[in-house]
Amino acid sequence: MKRSFAAVIMLAASLALSVSLAVAETVKVGAILAVTGPASFLGGPESRTLEMLTEEINAKGGINGNKIELIIKDSGGNPEKAISFAKQLIEEEKVFAIIGPSTSGETLKIKQICEDGKTILLSCAAAEQIVEPVAKYVFKTPQKDSHVVHAIFENMKAKKISKVAVLASNTGFGQAGKGQLEKQAPEYGIQILAAEVYDSKATDLSAIVAKLAANKEIQAVINWSVEPAQAIVLKNIRQAGWNVPIYQSHGFGNIKYVQAAGAAAEGVIFPAGRLLIADKLSDKHPQKAVLTSYTKTYETKFKEEVSTFGGHGYDAFKILCKGIELGGTNREKVRDAIENLKGFVGTAGVFNFSPTDHNGLGLDSVTMLTVKGGDFVEYKK
Repeated sequence: MKRSFAAVIMLAASLALSVSLAVAETVKVGAILAVTGPASFLGGPESRTLEMLTEEINAKGGINGNKIELIIKDSGGNPEKAISFAKQLIEEEKVFAIIGPSTSGETLKIKQICEDGKTILLSCAAAEQIVEPVAKYVFKTPQKDSHVVHAIFENMKAKKISKVAVLASNTGFGQAGKGQLEKQAPEYGIQILAAEVYDSKATDLSAIVAKLAANKEIQAVINWSVEPAQAIVLKNIRQAGWNVPIYQSHGFGNIKYVQAAGAAAEGVIFPAGRLLIADKLSDKHPQKAVLTSYTKTYETKFKEEVSTFGGHGYDAFKILCKGIELGGTNREKVRDAIENLKGFVGTAGVFNFSPTDHNGLGLDSVTMLTVKGGDFVEYKK
């Protein structure tokens, strides 16, 4: 009788284990990132962050027992490659979700592909068109262009700057930002006296700078890009002896741009999240713990400073994981969970998604920074 009872117990345990194993599964997550190429300052930190987080979560047993299989595709920032990789990840790899791409141009090219494939897309790019109009399966983690423009123009208003020049790269990000600047300028009493578009692969912008500098009414310059040309713009302006204030977009949030520009980066003003000044925040700040933890882990592992771009990857991964935690491995339930996520603390801010807002960040997610002594510090009036 005792043996019979023991056998029943063992059988029950065996069945429970087999049910547990049947429920747990590997979740395939694709990532399309500019690991190499001109946008590698974006995709490199994003890729390293995703690999680090995947390793961490799998070492803890995964999400509800479901481990992550990360498949990274290096697009080099090329929209055509992004299209090919998106189709491959959806149709061949059957991924649960896609993180990325790194750039706005790439994201806009694959937005409809992911929507048609009913595949969750968590973009690491900033252009507002990524989430406006809202697409059911498409979300993004960087702050909206309109919020960033608001921060720049509020700063200019306080400094009594009303006449500016705009420079923008010929990328999706550059053109989206230029559009927002032109749209909001009248509201703040800002006149855009000149607007120039340059090739993202440019290595010398001195001719454009000379043209702008000839207009003595221009009080400040706003540059909107994410390419290495950001550093070239700064160098060319200062080499020309033009000492107007220079504003950059949130695409300036990697210290490597400062290092590339050298002394010419000193005094640049730009809006960004608070990751770059995490150690200077009050311990009571709602993001402090997340920002300092990510910073310490990333910098210890990779021996390089964190950037806002790695932060975008961090937010995308963590938001997806939270969705899986709440919705299991049912994609529709995970999508719904993300769309209704409130008070989620990330590196870019505190996310509050809704059916009409697939970015989830408010104006308070942006603060003004400047370059001082070759480092990022909070801008003080």
